[in-house]
Parts: sequence; structure tokens; C-alpha cells
Amino acid sequence: MEKKKVIQQAKVKTVHIAGKRKTAVARATVRQGTGIVRINSKLLDLYEPEIARLRLQEPLMLAGQRAKEVNVDVITSGGGWSAQAEAARLAIARALVKYTGAKELKEIFLDYDRHLIVADTRFKEPRKFGTHSRARAKRQKSYR
Repeated sequence: MEKKKVIQQAKVKTVHIAGKRKTAVARATVRQGTGIVRINSKLLDLYEPEIARLRLQEPLMLAGQRAKEVNVDVITSGGGWSAQAEAARLAIARALVKYTGAKELKEIFLDYDRHLIVADTRFKEPRKFGTHSRARAKRQKSYR
């Protein structure tokens, strides 16, 4: 009988975290790497609009050297570009905190902007029946 060689691959530490903002959902995956960040398979440096790119870079800049030791892949869906950017930055920040396990990193994020760790649960109010066009708009009363 031959002994079969068993090859064990070293387990690579990965962290999966989701972030939400309005109707947008972002799922971030963090694994050991060289600091590459992709949003919907697009490099962060090429992500448009620019204001969204700057918002996404905030948690990475605050993390400093820790962000250069990991690769981050984010997939976003739903909502508009602004809500997707907010959901993605929430997911990135949470994933970095969970991956590193650093309490001081969480404190840095909370001091800078609470919405890097805590989700913003505000939502558009749904339109009510019997109203004119918006959630609280009523038909204007006319006497003549």
C-alpha cells in the first residue's frame, strides 16, 4: 500500500463584512496582501466620481500602515453612487478593525467619524396614500 501525500494549504485569514446605507449594500473582503483596493473589480485609483473615491480613501488613510498589508475587495449594489460609497467605506473600516483586532484603530475611526463604524440608519420616508407627491405633502386648499 502506498501512502498518499497530503498537502495542506496554509489557511489565509480573510474577513467578510457588509455595510449598508439607505438601499445600498457593500460587501468587503479583506485578506493579506500588498494594499490593493478594488471596488466592483475596479481599482480605487480609477473609481469615479472623485468625491466618492476620496470618501473611500478615508478609512485607508486613517489605518496607515495596516491598510498597506491587506488587499480589500468590495462589491456594492443598490442605491446611488453616494450611498454605495458610504456603504463601502463603512464595510472597509469595519473589516479593517476586525482583521487587525486593534482597539486603537476602532477608536481612531470613531473619533474621526462615527459613521465609519456605526451605520447611518436614516431612510427616505415612504410616500403615503392620499398625499400629493411627497411623503408629507398635502393638496393645497383653495377657497375660490
